[in-house]
Amino acid sequence: MVLERVTAPEPDAILRLMRAFADDPRPEKIDLGVGVYRTEAGETPVMRAVKAAERRLWEEEQSKGYVALAGDPAFLDAVRGLTLGDAVEGRRVAAAATPGGTGAVRQALDLVRMTAPGATVWVSAPTWPNHVSILAAIGQPFRAYRYLDAETGALDREGMHADLAQARPGDVVLLHGCCHNPTGVDLAPGDWARAARDCAARGLLPMVDLAYQGFGDGVEADVAGLRSLAAAVPELLLCVSGSKTFGLYRDRVGAVLAVTGDPPARDRVAARLAGLNRQAYAFPPDHGARLVTMILADPALRVEWEAELAAMRARIAGMRRALADALRAETGSDRFGFLADQRGLFSLLGATPDQMDRLRGDHALYAVQDGRINVAGLTPATVAPAARAIAAVLG
Repeated sequence: MVLERVTAPEPDAILRLMRAFADDPRPEKIDLGVGVYRTEAGETPVMRAVKAAERRLWEEEQSKGYVALAGDPAFLDAVRGLTLGDAVEGRRVAAAATPGGTGAVRQALDLVRMTAPGATVWVSAPTWPNHVSILAAIGQPFRAYRYLDAETGALDREGMHADLAQARPGDVVLLHGCCHNPTGVDLAPGDWARAARDCAARGLLPMVDLAYQGFGDGVEADVAGLRSLAAAVPELLLCVSGSKTFGLYRDRVGAVLAVTGDPPARDRVAARLAGLNRQAYAFPPDHGARLVTMILADPALRVEWEAELAAMRARIAGMRRALADALRAETGSDRFGFLADQRGLFSLLGATPDQMDRLRGDHALYAVQDGRINVAGLTPATVAPAARAIAAVLG
């Protein structure tokens, strides 16, 4: 018997947390665990521009037939313009649509595995857990480089560069484009410049995971570092997600882009990416991708999308400042002042698993065991009790 030998994996930590929160009868419970944007009412909204595009698509769409193995070329061009802009020539960029940003990461790493199976992929410590999970699943070597200074809540710049100095030609350096998950600590312009110099001089392949464009400092500002890197290196892999940026979580909108050295290399990589799609899921989903294309191509829809995204970004920044201020008042110190300086949905409290258990058990505050909180889960009404709970447990 074959299937009888299958062993169940460890339950997903986020799903387990979601179930525990749903089952908790305490009315004062606070959910800072699940990594989605939420309004003050606790909802993950459909963006107005998305609604408008969907209405138009419903009226205009004539077929649900397949598009192409690599996805709709118009979508791929729109994503390239949104992310890379004019940093590199379009004729050097190969691309394929994927089911979400996770699909993009998987296809990019599968491309690395097929092309350079002995290359080490360097990931930040910490990083999004699925980076490590995918690398382990495909058997690609990987190592961690220091990233977060736990004492200051800022970038461990010297540790990062000391660790990456050990990378060998052909290795891959995985960077977060903005709003680093789970730390909220982003690279400064000088860090991007140094990464570009090091990768170009030492033959390293940068891979950028861009899941939160527009949630840091702005749609253009959040990709300034990426563009400077792309303009300075001969090759680059880019993984893009539409989940947060367009609120298209369940529509699974993503793309993998590869900046190549010349058009012939671009054609070979494009064919390989289409082949990887064929082997994994054949044709990628198109509905959400079509909505993104429509929004980016229509000036009115794009203005509305950017305005709503700016409001979401402002709400997150406001909750960051409010929590940092409340914790300053509760603790009498600036120990958590870093929260106001970080970007995006996530930050790390610097708590142990036992302390996270106490936050959940004693104070009905739910967050991931590694201490990651989703700041967008806060509201003006819950900032104060959340701060009291954190101060009580973390001192």
